[in-house]
Amino acid sequence: MSGQHDATGRSRRTFLTYLVAAPTLALVTRAGADALAPQAAHAVVPSLPAIADVIDLGDLFILAGAPTSALLALAVEADGTIRFRLPREEVGQGLTTAVAILVAEELDAPLADVRVELDDARPELLFNQLTGSSNSIRSLYGPVRQCAATARARLVAAAARRWSLAPASLTTADGAVRAPDGRTARYGELAAAAAAPGLVVLGATPKKAAEHALSGRTTNQTETPATVTGAQRYTLDLDVPGAKPCVVRRPPTFGGTVRSVANLADVRAMPGVLHVVTVPTGVAVVAETFGQAITAKAALRVTWGPGPADQLSDAQIRTRLRAATPPLLVPPLLTPYVDAEFDFAFVSHAPMETNCAVADVTDDRAEIWSGLKSPIVARQTIAADLGLPLDKVTVHVVQAGGSFGRRLFFDAALEAARISRACRRPVRLMWTRVDDTRHGRMRPATHHRIRATHLLGEVLSFEHRVAAAETDFRHGLGEIITATAAHLPLGIGNATLAQTLFLTTVKSPYHFGLTTQALTEVPTGIPTASWRSVYSANTRGAEEIMVDELAAATGKDPYRFRRTFLKTDAQRAVLDKVATEGNWGRPMEPGRAQGIAFHEEYKSRTACLVEIDVRDPQRARVTKAVIAVDVGLPVNPRGLEAQMIGGLTDAISTTLRAGLHIDKGLPLEGSYSQFHWAQQRDTPRDVRVFVLPATGTEPGGAGELGVPAAVGAIANAWARATGSKPRSFPLDFDVDFTPYPR
Repeated sequence: MSGQHDATGRSRRTFLTYLVAAPTLALVTRAGADALAPQAAHAVVPSLPAIADVIDLGDLFILAGAPTSALLALAVEADGTIRFRLPREEVGQGLTTAVAILVAEELDAPLADVRVELDDARPELLFNQLTGSSNSIRSLYGPVRQCAATARARLVAAAARRWSLAPASLTTADGAVRAPDGRTARYGELAAAAAAPGLVVLGATPKKAAEHALSGRTTNQTETPATVTGAQRYTLDLDVPGAKPCVVRRPPTFGGTVRSVANLADVRAMPGVLHVVTVPTGVAVVAETFGQAITAKAALRVTWGPGPADQLSDAQIRTRLRAATPPLLVPPLLTPYVDAEFDFAFVSHAPMETNCAVADVTDDRAEIWSGLKSPIVARQTIAADLGLPLDKVTVHVVQAGGSFGRRLFFDAALEAARISRACRRPVRLMWTRVDDTRHGRMRPATHHRIRATHLLGEVLSFEHRVAAAETDFRHGLGEIITATAAHLPLGIGNATLAQTLFLTTVKSPYHFGLTTQALTEVPTGIPTASWRSVYSANTRGAEEIMVDELAAATGKDPYRFRRTFLKTDAQRAVLDKVATEGNWGRPMEPGRAQGIAFHEEYKSRTACLVEIDVRDPQRARVTKAVIAVDVGLPVNPRGLEAQMIGGLTDAISTTLRAGLHIDKGLPLEGSYSQFHWAQQRDTPRDVRVFVLPATGTEPGGAGELGVPAAVGAIANAWARATGSKPRSFPLDFDVDFTPYPR
């Protein structure tokens, strides 16, 4: 260990630690065993564990990333600053704050001394640099703590050598090592000595949860001041020398191709225009300013070739999905039953920051900056596309302004690299809002067919068949091998990933007898990607509507019905919390009602209670929400509150008004004024989130958790307020705008 240099070349005396975190695999083993342990049946017909009960997608990612979980870097500088290189992406979910808490906790250092920086793409990390599936804190919790604990042990050992004392006699606090006689040494003073290769360190063990002073306490996100003041630097804020603004004229349908440009010379002669080049995705314009680039883009007269979905509109897509839905297996011959079918529209990811990237490509190297959740496969793909060796391509991960699954793909980074190579200069690529809404990837439309049979108050069977427009998983598991496998002919590889994700995320939390859930995907040529909660938002949302209708069919209260059939006491605890805090069952005037729902995923569980007001038929509005969440071991309750409120906002939007109308191969929507995401007036003033105290020794996932229960609760409240059964989402889906020209 020796002095290091940061990205600006500034020398500093530091030490780095690279550690293996052994507990990771033990967690997976325990998780599987716990899922199979007998649970009290509560006089209901028990259901067998689903695959996701035994091993979920997060478990698989932890297993895949275990061999490289050792490769974490932590540096202590001479001024006492602690820098941790995070091999994940921050998109506003509070990950950097949570990791800073873990580092500060183990090092007994002030949180203000910790800097969490996003790591560049590092192919040696293999499966361990993918941000998704509510997996970051789950997979990093052990390794980050072990890394920081080892750093603390080295600092203590360095102080012990300096003072000729036994390490066991020393303590740490507030960024310093302390001796029994009162002597102290700041971490910065000890950094050089702690980096000595010959330093004897007896080992380090992370603290027990009972010893935590910071982890588990409510902490404001460290990046919030920069975010709200505009000081936060996103991709297009970076000062890359010579990088000029760039936009792309895109085809009038998904995947259309450029055949010819009629006025190329005229556009190149327009004010400020520097380059006009054709790339596989359209015609790129590089100019001195974005305004000049956008004006020139609009002036282009392009003849376009067809795309793969030119003739597809909503009606045809819905017909295809209904036809592809497999039949239900259990015939309702001798028992009462409840049948229902549901449709969910395509939905844009709609992050505040549109797709963007900065690229500087020359004949022998490439450097890319972008918000990326799968930077390894981005770097590998860009290198292959440019014909450059991998070690000549550098990909910098930049904090992004939202993602919700969109930045698992690196469309802008690849596009910017191609444009930079064609222009032979650095470019600053921005997708306009219309580009992002119409040509960005989206959550697939789905059709659901559900049947539940019941008798004498018991649920005997619960079948759910899902037909979905194909979700694109061709980013693989974040590296080129699985990404290439996902491109196998006839969609075999992509379908395999889809089935794996579905089976390891979707499960029923209820004892509903014979329970089956199955997915069929339909290729459409429409660009898609994982959207927050992936399959669960629609699948579990629809199921929670069915639970209400089952309760009505059996004459039970929706809350009491759920409580009877939930499998565990931990599940009932969050349900009870929202029912109590939300005053479930209170009298309400006509046109207003309550709804309740439950969801469990990634070793975490939540319940949601909402109140809705539909007295204005043009604008149904959620007026109150109460959410309870149990993630096993919370690291930062404030961050969890934000995650759950974000999930609630997503659910309000997509359940009530936000969706994409597909018309002959392109969405009609092109902006926030047309894609009706929830505005401030659509969100409840009264929102309370209750983070339950620790119920375990490991954190569960939270990023995906907040959407499905909220979808179910809002739909159920709407059903009770209107007396109608919700079947098609969003519920209010009129084209109340004039679409932009194609």
